Amino acid sequence: MIAAQDLHTEFQFPPEAESQLSSDTDLEDPDGKNAKSGKGTAAKKGKKAFGERARGGGAGRVPASGWVNGHHHENGMENMTLFEMIKMGKSATQSVVDDWIEAYKHDRDIALLDLINFFIQCSGCKGAVSGEMFRHMQNSEIIRKMTEEFDEDSGDYPLTLSGPQWKKFRISFCDFIAVLVRQCQYSIIYDEYMMDTVISLLTGLSDSQVRAFRHTSTLAAMKLMTALVNVALNLSINMDNTQRQYEAERNKVAAKRANDRLELLLQKRKEVRRKVGLPELFLNPVLLDSIRAVCIEEIGTWMKLYSDAFLNDSYLKYVGWTMHDKQGEVRLKCLTALQGLFYNRELSTRLELFTSRFKDRIVSMTLDKEYDVAVQAIKLLTLVLQSSDEVLTAEDCESVYHLVYSAHRPIAVSAGEFLFKKLFSHRGPEDEGLPRRGRQSLNGSLIKTTVFFFLESELHEHGAYLVDSLWECGSELLKDWETMISLLLDEPVPGEEALTDRQETALVEIMLCAVRQACECHPPVGRGSGKRVLTAKEKKTQLDDRTRITEMFAVALPLLLAKYCVDIDKVTNLLQIPKYFDLDIYTTGRLEKHLDALLRQIWEVVDKHTDTEVLEACSTTYHYLCNEEFTIFNRVDIARSQLLDELVDKFNRLLEDFLQEGEEPDEDDAYQVLSTLKKISAFHNAHDLSKWDLFTSNYRLLSTGLQNGDMPEQIVIHAMQCTHYIILWHLAKVSDGASVKGDMVTLRKQMRAFCLMCQRYINTVNTAVKEQAFTILCDLLLIFSHQIMSSGREQLESLVYTPDSSLQAELLNFILDQVFIDQDDDSNSTDGQQDDEASKIEALHKRRNLLAAYCKLIVYNVVEIDTGADIFKQYMRYYNDYGDIIKETMSKTRQIDKVQCAKTLILSLQKLFNEMLSELGLSFDRSSSAFCGIKELARRFSLTFGLDQLKTREAIAMLHKDGIEFAFKEPSPQGEGSPPLNLAFLDILSEFSSKLLRQDKRTVHMYLERFMTFQMALQREDCWLPLISYRNSLQAGGDDDTMSVISGISSRGSSVRSKKSKPAAASKRKLPEAEENSCSSSDAAWLNREQSAQTPMMMHSPHLTSTVLRDPKKMRPEDGYAAAQFTMPVEQQHHTQVTWMITQRQQAEARQQQERVSMHYAKMRSHMQQALRRGSGLMEDDEEPIMEDVMMSSEDRLEDINEGMDFDTMDIDLPASKNRRERTELKPDYFDPSSIMDDSVLNVSMF
Repeated sequence: MIAAQDLHTEFQFPPEAESQLSSDTDLEDPDGKNAKSGKGTAAKKGKKAFGERARGGGAGRVPASGWVNGHHHENGMENMTLFEMIKMGKSATQSVVDDWIEAYKHDRDIALLDLINFFIQCSGCKGAVSGEMFRHMQNSEIIRKMTEEFDEDSGDYPLTLSGPQWKKFRISFCDFIAVLVRQCQYSIIYDEYMMDTVISLLTGLSDSQVRAFRHTSTLAAMKLMTALVNVALNLSINMDNTQRQYEAERNKVAAKRANDRLELLLQKRKEVRRKVGLPELFLNPVLLDSIRAVCIEEIGTWMKLYSDAFLNDSYLKYVGWTMHDKQGEVRLKCLTALQGLFYNRELSTRLELFTSRFKDRIVSMTLDKEYDVAVQAIKLLTLVLQSSDEVLTAEDCESVYHLVYSAHRPIAVSAGEFLFKKLFSHRGPEDEGLPRRGRQSLNGSLIKTTVFFFLESELHEHGAYLVDSLWECGSELLKDWETMISLLLDEPVPGEEALTDRQETALVEIMLCAVRQACECHPPVGRGSGKRVLTAKEKKTQLDDRTRITEMFAVALPLLLAKYCVDIDKVTNLLQIPKYFDLDIYTTGRLEKHLDALLRQIWEVVDKHTDTEVLEACSTTYHYLCNEEFTIFNRVDIARSQLLDELVDKFNRLLEDFLQEGEEPDEDDAYQVLSTLKKISAFHNAHDLSKWDLFTSNYRLLSTGLQNGDMPEQIVIHAMQCTHYIILWHLAKVSDGASVKGDMVTLRKQMRAFCLMCQRYINTVNTAVKEQAFTILCDLLLIFSHQIMSSGREQLESLVYTPDSSLQAELLNFILDQVFIDQDDDSNSTDGQQDDEASKIEALHKRRNLLAAYCKLIVYNVVEIDTGADIFKQYMRYYNDYGDIIKETMSKTRQIDKVQCAKTLILSLQKLFNEMLSELGLSFDRSSSAFCGIKELARRFSLTFGLDQLKTREAIAMLHKDGIEFAFKEPSPQGEGSPPLNLAFLDILSEFSSKLLRQDKRTVHMYLERFMTFQMALQREDCWLPLISYRNSLQAGGDDDTMSVISGISSRGSSVRSKKSKPAAASKRKLPEAEENSCSSSDAAWLNREQSAQTPMMMHSPHLTSTVLRDPKKMRPEDGYAAAQFTMPVEQQHHTQVTWMITQRQQAEARQQQERVSMHYAKMRSHMQQALRRGSGLMEDDEEPIMEDVMMSSEDRLEDINEGMDFDTMDIDLPASKNRRERTELKPDYFDPSSIMDDSVLNVSMF
C-alpha cells in the first residue's frame, strides 16, 4: 500500500541537550544510564541485529524489582507476562506501563525483550525470543525462527477470536500501546533505541507470510503512530506557544526585556523544535501495505489530528487509490476517513484537488455492491455538497436522486437526505417574509418542488417510497397537509401558475402516502423487515398526527371529493384517507355535519363510477366507518342500507327486463345490468348482503347464460364473483352459530349447485369466463374440503365437498391447456398486443395464479397427489415461469406423504418417457435432447430429497421399485432375446441411486434380479447399457466394508457344523500365508476385471461365503475344466452363452474362473430363494440387511446351503462393531426380501 521510507539517521542530539533528557515527569532516571547509550546505532533501515543495538546497554544488570526475565514479580513471586496481564485485564493499563518503564530504566534490553515477546504472543505464536536471539540474530532471522514455531493448525489468533474476553483484549491491546507512548513521550521515545527497536520489529513482521503476524504488527504500528501523532501535535502546540512568548519578550523595550528569560525561552524553543522532529522521523517507515483497512483508518485519524503534517497529497493519494480496493471493508474505511475531513469546513477547503480527481469514483460508489459502502458514499457526497454547491454537477446529483426509490432503506434514507439538502435547504432573502402555512408559504413552493421531482422521476407508482426516503429529514414538510389542501382547493393568485391535472394527481398521492406514513409509522411494503416497536415518544407523536389528520380532513375531504368526483385516480386515493381517522373526533369535535357531507359524496361517487378500484374504495370506506364501537355507527349504517336497497332494487328490476326479452339483449340494458352488478359485487366483498337474497337472481343469470351462450362475459364473471361472496358470507354465519335451522341444508345445496355451475362453465369457449370459473371452483373446493371441520367445527361435516374423478380430470386438463403454453401462443386478454411487454407480464401473472390455485388443491390433499405428476413433469421446461411454484408444491407434498410424493415424481418421469416413445418411436437415441431432458429432470428431482437419507429411505425405495417395475412392464415387441420396451428407463432411474442407503442398494439389486433372466446378465449390446449402468449404480458403494479372508479350504464333511456347538475360536480356519495371499490376489484380480469390463453379473460374490479361486498360473486346464463341469448345474453344462463368452474373449483360463463363480452364485441363489420360501419372519425387529446378513437370518440356514453345494468355501470375517453401530442408527429395512414375500412383516405394505 504505502511504501516504507528510510529512517533518517543524520539527526544528532545537541551536546547541551543530553543532560536535559531526564525522563518522564514522574518517572525520572536519576542515574542517567539510558541517556547516552545506543545513540545512532539502530536506524539503518531496520536491518541491524537486535544484539548490535543492545551492545551499549548492560545486559547483565539487575532488573527492577517488578520484572525478572520478562515476568512481573510481586513480593518476590513470579506473576504474569505482559501478554497475560493485558489478556486477563486484572491490572490497570497505566500501572502495567509504569512497571515496564521502571524495568526499562534498570535494564532496557530485558524490558525490550519482554515487549518484543508481547507482540509475538499477541500474534498467537507459541515461540518466544530469547536473550541470546535478541543479542546475536538479525530481524529477518528472528522472524523466520518465530514463523517456524508458529502453530498454524488453526487460522485463529487473539485479534480474530470471538467472545467478550478477546474483544476486550483487542481494546486493551490498543490502549496499552497508546498509554506506553504517552508515558514515554518526555524522554524514552527520544533515546533512539526503544522506538527504533520496536518499529524495526513491527515493520519486519508486517511483511511476514503469516497473516497473524501481519495483522497484529500492522495494528500495533498504526496505533503506535497514532499515539506519536498526538505527541507531535502537543509538541507543535508547545512550540507555537514558546515562539509566541519569545517574540513577545524580544519585542519589549531594552529596559523591560529580561535577558535571562529570553535565553530560557530560546533554549526551550530549541528543545521543543528537536522533539517535534523526532516523532515525524518514525512516522514515515510504518505506512504498511498489509492490513489495508487498519492502515486507512489510522491514516484518517492522523489527518484529522495533525492536519498540518498529514493532510497533503502524499497521504490523500493512498486513500483515493484504496477506494478501488476489492474488499468492501477497506472501501468503507476510506469513505469514513474522508467524512471526518469533509465534516470540518476548515479541512474541506484543502481537499479541492483530491475531490476533483476522485469525485467520479465516489459517485460510482453509491452503486457499490456492499450496501454499507453505498450508504457511506452517499453521506460523503452530502458533506461535499454542503462544503460547496459547485463541486457536484447535475449529472452527479441525478446519480444519487434515483436512489430514493431503492428497496434498501438505509440507502434510500441517505439519498433522501442528499435530495433534501440539494433541493429544499436553500433559502433566499425573499423567503423571509412568507407566511408559515398555506399556498403562499415557503412550504408551498417546496411541496411543488417535491411534486415536480416525483413526476420527473417517472416512477409514479412509488410515491410511498419517496415519502419514506424524505421522512427522517423532511417530515415537517411532508406533514404540512394544510398547505397541500390549500394547493388543491384554493384558486391561484394572479401571476401564480396553477397546478396541472397531472400535478394535482401526484400531489394527492404524496398527501395520502404522508398520511399513511404518519399513522402507521413503518416503511412501505418491500422496504424494511416489518413493524418495529414504537417508543413512548413515537406513540405520542403518532396519536397527535392522527388527531390532526382527522380534524383537518374531516372538513376538507368532502370538498376534495366534490371537486374531483369524476377523476378515478384522485377519488381512489382520497377515499383511502378515512381509514386513518380517529372516529371519536366526529362526535367529540361536533363534526357530524361533515360526516353527513362525506357520506353524501361517497353516494355520489358510487352513482357516477363503475370502475372496480373506485367502488372497492367506497366499500372499504363504508366498512371502516360502520364500526359498532363508535357512536357514528347508526348514522353510517342507515346511509349504507339506503344505498344498498337502491342498488338491489335496481338490479332486480333490470334483471327481469333483461332476461324476459325474447330477442338478443340490448347493449344499453346489458350495460345497466353490468354496472349495477359491479357495484353490488364490490360492496358484497366487505359487507354481508344476505338479507337481500341475491343468490336466486345471480344463479338464474348464470343458468340463462349457460343455456343461451350469448351472455356478455363481464356479466357472467361478476355474477360468479357475487355468488361466491354470497356463499362465503353464508358459511361465515353458519360457522359462527348465528344461523337458524335449515341454513346448513340451504348452504349445502347452494354450494353444490354453484360448484356444478362453475364446472360446466370451465368447458365453455370464452377464456376469461373459464379462468374465473376455475379460480372460484378451486377456492370453493379448498374451503369446503375436509379441513373445514378443523378447530372443533365437526358440525360442518355435512358441508364437506370432495371432487370426483371427472372434476379432478377437468381441472387438470384446464391447467395443462391454459397454463403450460408458450408465451407466443398466449393470446388471452392481450387484445392483439402481443408485442406489448406489459401485457405479456400480466398474462404470465394470471397463469401463475391459476397454477397456484390448483397446486393448493394438491398440497391440501383436496385432489389426489398423483395428479401432480402432470404438473411436476413440466418443471424443467417451464422453470423460469413456474419453477418456484412447482418446487414449493413438491416440498409441501413431501411433507404430507413422502412415499406418495416419490411415487408421483417417478410417475411424472414415466409419463414423459411414454410421450417420448410415442414421438420418437422405439428406436430412439439415448443421446437425444428429449431423453437427456428427462434424465436432467430426474437429477433435479433427486436433489430435492436432500442429504438426510434416513428420512427419505422408504420413499426412495418405493421410487426404485416403481421404476424397476415400469422398466420391465412391457415386453419387447421384437420377441424374446430383445430388451424390454421401457428398459432405457433404468438409465433415468439411476439418477436416484445415490440417494439409497448402502444396504438398500443391495436389496434393490436383489429386487431387480427378480425381473432379470440369466441371459440378460450376459448381454453386452448397446441396447442393454441402461441395465448395465443401473446395476453398476446399485453396486457402487455397496461393498465398502473391509473384509479379511482368514479361513482356508474346507472339506465337505467339515462344512456341516452346528452353530451352537462349535466354539467361537474354532469358527475361523487359517490359511498358510502364501496361500492366503494367492487367494486374496486372485479374488482382487477377478473384481478388477469385472469393474474394467463392466460385466453385469447377477451379483458380486456373496458376502457371507465366497468361492476360493486358485491362481490361474498354478491351475491345470484339466483341473479347471473338471471344476467347472462339477460345479455347473446339469441343465447349463453346455450353455451356449458360456461357449460364446469363452470364444469371444480369448482368455480361456481366466474366464473359466469367472464363469465358475457365476455358476456357483446362480446355484447358491436358488438355494437361498428356497430357504426364503421355507423361512417365516426372516427379518427380526433389530436386523438390517448389512453385509453379513443380506438375505439370511441365521448361520444355520447358511450351513444348510453350504452343505448342498459342491465347492469349497471360506468364511468372511467382518468388522462387527461398525455394522452393529449402523444397526442402531438405521431404521428397519422396508425393502427387505422377506418384505417382498410377505407384506405383513412390519405391517407396511411395500410392494
